[in-house]
Amino acid sequence: MQYRKLIPLIIVSAMILTGCSFTDRLVYRPDINQGNYITQEAIELLKVGQTKDQVAFIMGSPMLTSSFGGNVWYYVFRQQPQHGKVSQINYAIYFNNKGVVTDIKTSTLEGSLSLEEMNQQRISDPINTDSDDDQANNP
Repeated sequence: MQYRKLIPLIIVSAMILTGCSFTDRLVYRPDINQGNYITQEAIELLKVGQTKDQVAFIMGSPMLTSSFGGNVWYYVFRQQPQHGKVSQINYAIYFNNKGVVTDIKTSTLEGSLSLEEMNQQRISDPINTDSDDDQANNP
C-alpha cells in the first residue's frame, strides 16, 4: 500500500527529468562562425598554378600553415547555428618550393552542410561588397 503513494512521485520525477531536454531549446545560444569565411566564388577562382599572393588575395590569410616542413596553407570554415548541427569544411592548399599551388584538397566534417548551404543560412554578418562611393550615393 505504501508503494501506491510513491507512484505519483515517481511519475512526476520522471517527467521533470525528461523535461530538461526540452528546456534546452529555451536557452539562448548564439550562432557561432569560426575560421575563414569562404564563399563558393572564392573556391571557383582558386586554381592550381597560382602563386601564394594570388591565393592570399582570393582566400585571405590562412588559418593555419604547416609547421613541419611542408608548404601547406589551411583554411577552415566552421558554422554552428543556435541549436543546429555543426558544419565544417577544410581546404588544404599545397605549394611547391617556388610558392606555386600544386594541389587543393577539401575535407568536411561528417554530416556537414555544403559550402553553399552554409552560406545560405545567413548566420554570419553579411559581407558588404558595395564601395564607399556607392553607399554615399545610396543612403
